[in-house]
Parts: sequence; structure tokens; C-alpha cells
Amino acid sequence: MKVLVTGIDGYSGWPLALHLLARGHDVAGIDSFVTRRRVREVGSWSATPIPPWPKRQEAVRRLLGRELRFYRGDLGRYAFVEEVLRTERPDAIVHLAEQRSAPYSMIDVHHAVATQAENLTGTLHLLYAMRAHCPEAHLVKMGTMGEYGTPNVDIPEGFFEIEYRGRTDRLPFPRQAGSWYHWSKVFDSGDVMFASRIWGLRATDVMQGVIYGVRTPEITDDALLTRFDFDEVWGTALNRFVVQAILGMPITPYGRGFQRRGFIALEDSMQSLRLAIEHPPAAGEYRVFNQFDAAYSVNELAERTRAVAEEFGLHPTIEHPPDPRVEAEEHYYQPIHDHLAALGYRATRELSEVLRELFRDLRRFRRRLEAKRHVLRPVVQWRSGDNRPPLAARAEGPAPAPAPVPAPPVAADVPTSRTAA
Repeated sequence: MKVLVTGIDGYSGWPLALHLLARGHDVAGIDSFVTRRRVREVGSWSATPIPPWPKRQEAVRRLLGRELRFYRGDLGRYAFVEEVLRTERPDAIVHLAEQRSAPYSMIDVHHAVATQAENLTGTLHLLYAMRAHCPEAHLVKMGTMGEYGTPNVDIPEGFFEIEYRGRTDRLPFPRQAGSWYHWSKVFDSGDVMFASRIWGLRATDVMQGVIYGVRTPEITDDALLTRFDFDEVWGTALNRFVVQAILGMPITPYGRGFQRRGFIALEDSMQSLRLAIEHPPAAGEYRVFNQFDAAYSVNELAERTRAVAEEFGLHPTIEHPPDPRVEAEEHYYQPIHDHLAALGYRATRELSEVLRELFRDLRRFRRRLEAKRHVLRPVVQWRSGDNRPPLAARAEGPAPAPAPVPAPPVAADVPTSRTAA
């Protein structure tokens, strides 16, 4: 199967490409490297050194024996999107090329507008280009469980049956997003659902839980590592906790720490995306998969991290700073996730097992963590209209010890060679 992955340089896009290539699929990718630039914007970097794109491509040839076609460009340019889809005519498109950070979207008006404008524009460009050049293709869009919020009822997979004033219908489950980023994903979902209905497109909306881990079976060499962000803007709570433990800092769940979310290991997230790709819906069908294995509170994550840290001779404490977000700190949380299991999905990794793997890997990169320890402190406040001054001050930070990995050189947003970046 020919698969096009947008956002192929990212945390999920890179291991997905490796996972699909290892199973015989033909893979091409799109990226503009904007995440690399935006992580630098907030004064951080990946804990795992990420080489420039040409070296990543060469590692795929050397270690997997496969070619990975690549197009450098921005989904905000419709001519570029059209050209790639006209050239590739993929069987499936996995759409991961969106601004993915809730805190980043909450920095100020400019970051909020950029998040929503870029995410919606890129999705609409893909939908229109699919209609024009590959209408039989299957769009797998990465959504987020954060679209639903934390309602006081069970969360279905996208749709639910409702009775109101004596009449019944099957309707999209109400969304209660908690950031400008999450609202952009809600709007994306509506656009994909509408396009499927009017143009007969095939679409799967994967409501992703929080992914954890840095390795999959295909990542057998440091040259194939995916990125690991740990700052308060781009990193997850679990990522921050692991780094805090390694650096001898207190583990810091925000607020009371009873916020509960769904989680899935990186390896299992790749499995679920592949199953969605290999089992497309019918023409005109828009379906929703809730993608997670288990739900944990932030306090449970902190305790699990501390327990594993102690196995490595570390003894972190746990502290509770005020929550910079506007969210329910204690709530009901019971999502349903049956659709992927019906396709054969089975979880293969457990949280503590992956945590041990993270500690083994990240201790090797301790100097990179030490150089950026100041980015772990929460700066972006949800109630603030402008977080730029404190963020700018933090981004300057202390002089770094090792030099950051350079970003690829700026190039025009046009397709590159089909075999080289």
C-alpha cells in the first residue's frame, strides 16, 4: 500500500514511517520542519539528538534497506499539496502535520491564531487535493482525546444515540475542548466529517490519547531515534516527570493532580495507526477511533515515575505547584475504545516497562537535559492574555553546554527530489 505521512519528521510521524516501511508498505512524507523551529523558539530541544533530514533518510537506507521519499513544504500552500498528491496518488494519507501543543496555542493571540489558521488550512487543503487527485484514498487524521474534554458521562467513539422530546438520532458527541489547540482539532474533525459526506471520501479520525515512549521495534539504532520533548510547552507531563527525576528535581504534578487522561505506548500507537490504514472505511464513511490503552491520573503518573526512578538509584520527591491551566482537577473520565480492538489491536507495552526504557535511554543524554533544565518550569498561564515576556526571558536561558542540533537549511516550499531531502 502506498502511504503518504504528513508531519513525517515529528514524534509520531517518524516512527510510523519506519513501522510501515518494515512491513512492506511504500511510504512518502511531507514536512516543513516547523516543530524543530518552534521548540527552539521556547528555548528547548529534543532530549534525543535528532539529525538533519538527509541523515535520517540515509539511516533508513542503511538500516532498513528501504527508500523513503520526501517532499519539503508547507500544507498552507495549496499548490504544493496538489503537486504532492498528484505525483504520489497515495492509497492512504496519515495527517500528522499540525501544531500539536496546547500550551503553545495559549501563549498569546498570535500563537492562538497561528494554531487555528494553520491546522484548519492544512486540513482543508488536503481534503480538496484528495477530492481532485485521489478521491479513493483513505484519510487517517490524528485527532485527540482532548477534543471531548472531561464530561460527567462515558465518552463514546465519536457518535452517540440521543433521545430528545420524543425523537431519536445518532449525533456527534459534544466537544468541550480545553485550549485553542484542542478547539482547532474539533474544527478539523467537523471539516473531515463534512467532506466525507459531500464528496464520498473515506476518513478515520483517531482520537489519540497521550503517547509515551521513545522506541519501537524498528528503532534499533540511535540514528533512528524519534524526538523526545520535555519542556513545559512541548513535552507531556510524563516526559517532564522522567526528566525531573533524572536531574534530581522534584516531580511536579500541577494542582491537586487528579486530572485523568488516556495513555498509549508509542509502539502500540503505531500498531493502531497501521490497523486503521490497512482496514479502510467505505466510500463516504467518516469513523472515529478512541486510541488509548489505560487512563491514569497525573498523581498516578508521578508515583509510577518515582517508583521506577528508585529502581535506578534515584529518589525524587513529589511537589504540587499551582495548575497553570484552566481545567477540572478532579473529574469523571470513562472513554470507550472498542473499534480498534475489533480490528485486532492488542496492547503490547505497559507503562512501567516503558518508563524503565526511558530512564535507560535518557540517562545517556543527561548533558542535554542539564543544559535545558530551566525549561521545565511552567511559564504559560492559561488565564494570561500574553505569556510572551516570561517565555522570552526563559527562552534565553543559561548558556547551553552542548551545541544544539542544527535545523535543516531553509529552502523554498516546493517538492524536492523523490528520493532525497
